[in-house]
Amino acid sequence: MGSLDLSGRKALVTGGAQGLGEGMAKALAAAGAKVVISDIQKDVGAAVADALDQEYGAGNGFVAHDITDDGDWENAVVAANDILGGLDILVNNAGVEITSLLTEVTADQIRKMLDVNVLGTTLGIKWGLRTMRPEGLAGQGGAIINVASVAATIAFPGIAVYSATKSAVDRLTRVAAMESGKLGYGVRVNCIYPGLVPTAMGAGLANDVAQLGLFESPDAAVAAVIGLTPAGRLGEVADMADAVVFLASDESRFITGIGLPVDGGMGM
Repeated sequence: MGSLDLSGRKALVTGGAQGLGEGMAKALAAAGAKVVISDIQKDVGAAVADALDQEYGAGNGFVAHDITDDGDWENAVVAANDILGGLDILVNNAGVEITSLLTEVTADQIRKMLDVNVLGTTLGIKWGLRTMRPEGLAGQGGAIINVASVAATIAFPGIAVYSATKSAVDRLTRVAAMESGKLGYGVRVNCIYPGLVPTAMGAGLANDVAQLGLFESPDAAVAAVIGLTPAGRLGEVADMADAVVFLASDESRFITGIGLPVDGGMGM
């Protein structure tokens, strides 16, 4: 994007070691923010933080972080505050998608997606608000951006539970925005609905739905998604990252409690 200025801002991005999270972290840094990457992938996450230092200047960092653990969340926001000297942007990006037909989905698969996508995001909102509100550790207000999915707005076969968890992210976002406003926290809370992006997760989904017999091939699955998308293409990491930068910036200062589709029109 380039035109939005986040100089002096301090951000924590979960799941920042790869995929959308890595792209979001880089875009925030490119806009002037300092960023702490959090992830369960320690070596990869630390390498991304080092790369941010090399490209955008020192002051970024990494923290090992299981987003399903309440204590890990407390440790992560304290570490981010220590590394950055504050915290005013939180991107709840970490998520998991397990493809399955409803007739075949297992209880363990359901629990995994609920734990990461719903519990993890809820804890992120909890600790983001606690840290950024006036009496919090950082105490300067800020912005929380949650990553939902176009799957929350369409009925795509093979991803029922994932869709349900991302619909939950949308509802969590709106109630969090209302609580933050009513209680004077000074924290805006929004979410984005990314379309399909050919990251490892996106490519895995195309392979999975083909294996389930829902499409003739992974390429046919991708073609079906493009066919449902007025913009006529898949999403790119930069499309999602730029939306996050916008929602973190002062240009979105009067925007809270929304779900922003970044899906080329697929979910309209």
